[in-house]
Amino acid sequence: MGKPLSAGWTGWCMTDKDGYPDEKELKTIQEWDVIGEANEISDLLAYLEELWRWPDSGFSLEGKTLELHTGGWSGNEDIIIALEQNRLFWSLYWKKSVRGGHYYFDLRDQRGNA
Repeated sequence: MGKPLSAGWTGWCMTDKDGYPDEKELKTIQEWDVIGEANEISDLLAYLEELWRWPDSGFSLEGKTLELHTGGWSGNEDIIIALEQNRLFWSLYWKKSVRGGHYYFDLRDQRGNA
């Protein structure tokens, strides 16, 4: 598994008492600007990792490949739906989905920039 992005980061996420992302957090993902400054995608990844239930086994970043595995947990599945609703993120970075809650993203710059 990849190295945690958000080691030591706290305070962004306001999940409910059961750990589910709230509507505001999901809307933040849906509206995240992924074509702005270069660090915005890394900020989004850190935000996702902080929200993700079981990031040690379900969130992996190796080089420019992001793997998300929901583990069947509906909170993680809500995060995937929010990512999919961020049409620009999904169209630029989604690589494939595999039955069982497995999602793969190619995070290389798809905009033609070096």
